[in-house]
Amino acid sequence: MIQLEKIEIALNSIRPFLQRDGGDVELVSVEDDVVRVKMVGACETCSMQASTLKAGIEESIMNAIPEVKSVIAV
Repeated sequence: MIQLEKIEIALNSIRPFLQRDGGDVELVSVEDDVVRVKMVGACETCSMQASTLKAGIEESIMNAIPEVKSVIAV
């Protein structure tokens, strides 16, 4: 089972970059090794949201927790 603490630690490593631009990310749930997050603030409507999700958030989480299969925004 994936530990939520590890996910939060991974998210905290990317948060300063998101917050610098007025955005943030929240952990919604983890089901079947898939992490669901919600983009908030400026990240909700940013045209780079998909890039940020894959290249930033997903990469940070999957590097810290290899069991994670994917990260999706809900």
